[in-house]
Amino acid sequence: MKKLPVIVGFGGINAAGRSSFHHGYRRLVHDALKEDDIQPMFKGLANLMGVEADQREYMLDHTLIRKIEPQTFDINGIRLHRKTTMKSNGQDIKFETNKRDLPENLPDNWSISELDNERVSVTVAGSLEVMTYDYHKPAVTSGAQLPTGFDAGKLYTSRNQPKGLQLTVYGATDAIRSLGIEWQTILDHIDPSQISVYAGSAIGQLDEYGGKGLHQAMLKGGRVSSKQMPLMLAQMPADFINSYIINSVGTTGTNMGACATLLYNLRQGIGDIQSGQARVVIVGGAEAPLEPDVVEGFKAMGALAEDAQIAALDNTQEANNRRACRPFSDNAGFTLAEASQFFILMDDELALELGATIYAAVPDVFVNADANKKSISSPGIGNYITVAKAMALAKNILGDEGIKQTYVQAHGTGTPQNRVTESHILNEIAKTFGIEKWPVAAIKAYIGHSLGPAAGDQLAASLGVWEYGYIPAINTIEKIADDVFDSNLSFCLKHTYVGERGEQIKATVINSKGFGGNNASALILSPQTTMQMLAHKYGEAVVKTYQEKNQAVKQVAKQYDESVINGNKELIYHFGTEVMEAEHLKITTEGISLDKFKNQLKFSTENPYSDYCD
Repeated sequence: MKKLPVIVGFGGINAAGRSSFHHGYRRLVHDALKEDDIQPMFKGLANLMGVEADQREYMLDHTLIRKIEPQTFDINGIRLHRKTTMKSNGQDIKFETNKRDLPENLPDNWSISELDNERVSVTVAGSLEVMTYDYHKPAVTSGAQLPTGFDAGKLYTSRNQPKGLQLTVYGATDAIRSLGIEWQTILDHIDPSQISVYAGSAIGQLDEYGGKGLHQAMLKGGRVSSKQMPLMLAQMPADFINSYIINSVGTTGTNMGACATLLYNLRQGIGDIQSGQARVVIVGGAEAPLEPDVVEGFKAMGALAEDAQIAALDNTQEANNRRACRPFSDNAGFTLAEASQFFILMDDELALELGATIYAAVPDVFVNADANKKSISSPGIGNYITVAKAMALAKNILGDEGIKQTYVQAHGTGTPQNRVTESHILNEIAKTFGIEKWPVAAIKAYIGHSLGPAAGDQLAASLGVWEYGYIPAINTIEKIADDVFDSNLSFCLKHTYVGERGEQIKATVINSKGFGGNNASALILSPQTTMQMLAHKYGEAVVKTYQEKNQAVKQVAKQYDESVINGNKELIYHFGTEVMEAEHLKITTEGISLDKFKNQLKFSTENPYSDYCD
């Protein structure tokens, strides 16, 4: 029997704010919650943004999707070069410059004469091709930026690291501290190799400290740094967590799947738990794609909602940036977002032993490709398979009536193509499984599309539903588009109440679709459903003992949350500490002892291929 992977901690940040303890979720549904529930959210957001707690309108205006602000980049003055050919009008072109600025290989039509020890005069016969500075305003000015004033790089010694890695340090710290259990306590209960970290980004780190700086340096007259090449890699979030946050010798990596990347990594993580290879897993991703070049790249694909298109939808002269993303309605494209989302999972036995808070369970994640299709970027058949498999598993676990107490967190990008294709997929699956009106949420309406971590945004919001009881509305639309399939779907146009702590919902399906035919759907079981399953497996006495342990864990976690609400911004970042070299380990035929770990890394004593051997 497989072990059940359970979510015991989560954290991060996106355009709605901090993820842990449902702060970001509460920003989405703040207008449906009681004052006692939103007051801590606003206080924490104020400290995050560096404003006073009573500036609620400011906080609301400077979170979620909005016009791109100068802290991200200046939309009124994006710097670029234009190629210009200067031609002489019967005379040679002459100019002066410093010797050190001369090209190493002089063009054939240049002649040089010295002016002094430092400067020269250059004469160009014929034409001269030059690059001139220019500025332009982009066609896309909407973005789901992090809350105004937040800068993860200022919270630790970030040493010119790309923004995506700064967000990794913040998000992983938030997730680990949300546990309410010291990381060392966890290590004391497991083999040090029984940890897996699967985290990455879909497009890598593309700001000036990563890929952008690497590729532009020499063309801009600069030089490549020693950090740009390694730090731009897509798997670097996992590497940072292992090396600088948790000191791990366990399994690591990232499984890239475009916009489904986080679910690809979640599949890797739960597979390790189900097989017994790992007992603790960190899964996540961080992406910082709000760079002028990246925005231009997605715009050139026709993927983003341009200002003129948004204005045309409303028959106005100016775009409403707040409503740039309109899933399943008349729309124009998606909106890029920044985000960092991390989740900590354990096998059910370890979670019970440690008294860890169980937020949900992940029985499986399904990944399928699209097969042959006309365009590599267009959707295909694979997502029908992943959603159908997730619902088939839900039926096996919950029964025919139980699957009617589910809803779907749609990919819901806000593109004309997605509204048709994804709605058809969801509608057909609902029909097949006898669901008359399957509730559909699409939170990209609030927080945009963060690419690699996007499913993490959806998952964090789903955990909030099981705490506060509201499925967030698709709040940027008034109606469903005419070409959307909805005979068996119920799109949440208003915040949908599903009972105290979401008790009416037994499970949700997180759906992701990515360019290139990367489809993934995860079945997430509610905490109530999960605890019922654990009671059935282990007995009520074990669950009661667990609940007693969990009270102390929750108290420690609450203390962390309150400290952050009140302004604590200290991150976990251990650079160059507790470094282990060859002399710090001892290898035997039974295992490996490492002097920084209490428990030994043990080798298996079984032959997994005994049936093939004498």
